[in-house]
Amino acid sequence: MPERITIGRVRAAHSLAIAAALLWLSGCITINLLPGAGPLKEEEVSGSGKAKVLLIELSGIISAQDSGGLVEQPNLVARLKEELTRASEDQNVSAIVLRINSPGGTVTASDIMYHELKVFRDKHKIPVIASIMDVGASGGYYVAAAADKIMAHPSTVTGSIGVIMLTMDAHGLLDKIGLEARAVTSGPKKDMGSPFRAMTDEERAIFQSVIDSFYERFLTVVKEGRPNLSAEQIRKLADGRIYSGEQAKAVGLVDSIGYLDDAVALAKQQAGLAEARVVVYRRAGEYRPNIYAKAMGANGTSGWGSLTSFDLMGLVRGGTPQFMYLWMP
Repeated sequence: MPERITIGRVRAAHSLAIAAALLWLSGCITINLLPGAGPLKEEEVSGSGKAKVLLIELSGIISAQDSGGLVEQPNLVARLKEELTRASEDQNVSAIVLRINSPGGTVTASDIMYHELKVFRDKHKIPVIASIMDVGASGGYYVAAAADKIMAHPSTVTGSIGVIMLTMDAHGLLDKIGLEARAVTSGPKKDMGSPFRAMTDEERAIFQSVIDSFYERFLTVVKEGRPNLSAEQIRKLADGRIYSGEQAKAVGLVDSIGYLDDAVALAKQQAGLAEARVVVYRRAGEYRPNIYAKAMGANGTSGWGSLTSFDLMGLVRGGTPQFMYLWMP
């Protein structure tokens, strides 16, 4: 009798395991092995006093694309909005230092971040200092233009003012392997930019007109942020080339050369502060030992950076043309 009971239990457990597996495969059950991202919490990095200088980090490709990692994290645009919203609720936040290390990204994401920073600065009347580290090019510089002052690191690469369209042309490969893609469209331009056929001269001209429009928007943003430069000077500088920090200062694209400590000191000076605490916003599992640290997790990665990397080539492989404020040699 005991043997029959044991066999019955084993069969029941086996059946339950199969049922659970089937439910999981069908999408009826979601199992979260890792906790989701929690709310931001303030962490003091250095300094003293009641007033605060908030250090915000903009690192990586600028995009509103959500990560496909194991842990759901806000994208860069959402993160910036979240940090600015929290800062707006704290009357002790007297200045912001935006640490930039980015070659740029999508046109829209760059413009949204610029807009959010500019609205925050205009509404709360507190100084915003952009501190460019290794790279602050194209969309990275676009966002920096929203700041009151731009400081470049001595070894910064910046500039690359312009627009690039990313797409793929695979029709030659398809011809070689004997494949043909057919699209049924409502009009001859509906599938323009398709990776499965060559682009016509007329289609290229249409794309160029869109790029020119985004380029003019970029020039306008730079002009608003660099009133010391004429429109003619900006257009001459904005041929897509990059500049070192010293070169950018010489032509008026940045205000000064300095380190992150200097950017914090400038923020305090602009806010009229004799002393202030430098603070950051972080999530559980992130650690900021000093102002140079990124959102470092216990595993040594940049927060959940190893799981949330931006798939740039995925955009190209998707086939849809992408308009980018991006330095991509």
